[in-house]
Amino acid sequence: MSTQVQAATLAGVTADPTGPPTPTPNIDDAAPPGQVIVVRDLAHIESLARADMLGTGGRSGALADTPLQAMKYEISNMPIGDIIEMVAALLTKITTTNDLQHDALHRNAAHQQTAASHNNDGASMSPLSSSVLAFHGKNVPAITILSYLSRIHKYCPTTYEVFLSLLVYFDRMTERVNQMVMQAEEGRRQSQSQPSHNISNSAAPPSDAEMRDRCSEDDDETDSDLADDEGEAKTTNQASPASQPVPAAHSSLATYFVVDSFNIHRLIIAGVTCASKFFSDVFYTNSRYAKVGGLPLAELNHLELQFLVLNDFRLAVPVEDLEAYATMLVEFYAREVVGSRASGQGEE
Repeated sequence: MSTQVQAATLAGVTADPTGPPTPTPNIDDAAPPGQVIVVRDLAHIESLARADMLGTGGRSGALADTPLQAMKYEISNMPIGDIIEMVAALLTKITTTNDLQHDALHRNAAHQQTAASHNNDGASMSPLSSSVLAFHGKNVPAITILSYLSRIHKYCPTTYEVFLSLLVYFDRMTERVNQMVMQAEEGRRQSQSQPSHNISNSAAPPSDAEMRDRCSEDDDETDSDLADDEGEAKTTNQASPASQPVPAAHSSLATYFVVDSFNIHRLIIAGVTCASKFFSDVFYTNSRYAKVGGLPLAELNHLELQFLVLNDFRLAVPVEDLEAYATMLVEFYAREVVGSRASGQGEE
């Protein structure tokens, strides 16, 4: 699983075709291609980044030509506060990018309208839509992502794997949910075009064999059932369209999963709650997580369940994935944060 692909999935944008540059360490920190560089702290990352940017004058870095996948950075020895700062920087970049590219304010208003319409008219909402909408707030919280993560760790200390795993879980949710929604929409487009095709080409009733095939198909439950559009009739035991009105479709607004400023804080506290119980021998009660996260206990309990649903109840993260995300995180911080500081100083 490529870290470039994962980073693009998280940000909801297309990855740079040239790929992010690999930070090149100075001579003292250089390691052969494929070896692991143990990162000490953020200052160490800054020194690696400076060596990469200043590695001119006939001295190219030892890892300048190393493929991205061949370079690894070990962050387990870093202070957890530094890891939180890197995670916060990446999540801030993701939410800012998605807010701009996906018009978060308009989408969130549509989410609220969709939820309200279903509450008012009593229409049933698909499980997937309900899970996605559970994380969307009416307003963007005033607390920054860095302050929120730091607050959580201050009052509910945990291991660095918990914060790193958030990036893995958000990627999984984005990929799984949006793939299911696209499959469901494709199925609906095909079903909508099918009646006209049947009318124009065949007026004869279906044969017994066709009826048996249709019944067997209806009995098969797949993940796409979870992504059915709200208000749309299911394939079995439903009234005809004439007798049961179908609300306007909101699937593209209500069910696509995008990490943005309106849901990131709820995703974080739900993710930390789940991951702490999975990765750490020491964790706290949901009432404590709720108080620290600024949510009612009942709401956090609901978000915890929805977080598990959207992740298909899979919290295990292979060591290889954690290592890949750690490398991606270091490279992002060196490229975006340290690089932007250097650019600002150069302009002055």
